[in-house]
Amino acid sequence: MTNRTTITLDDEAYGFLMTEGGSNKSAYINTLLKKKKQVTLDEAVLKANQEEAQDQAYHEELAVWDETLTDGLT
Repeated sequence: MTNRTTITLDDEAYGFLMTEGGSNKSAYINTLLKKKKQVTLDEAVLKANQEEAQDQAYHEELAVWDETLTDGLT
């Protein structure tokens, strides 16, 4: 699915788009937005991992579950 939108660019941004965007400006903008979306997701995952690494209560609970992981298994 695709959607149409109208955006306003300043002269510098517009000039850059005209220079770098090639013959398909929409595809160029789509690519930039998808890359930015991935960067944002990567940053969120990193932040969540850092918070998890600092959560002592989480690590204590995880250790309890690790002990029971092999209960009854040989």
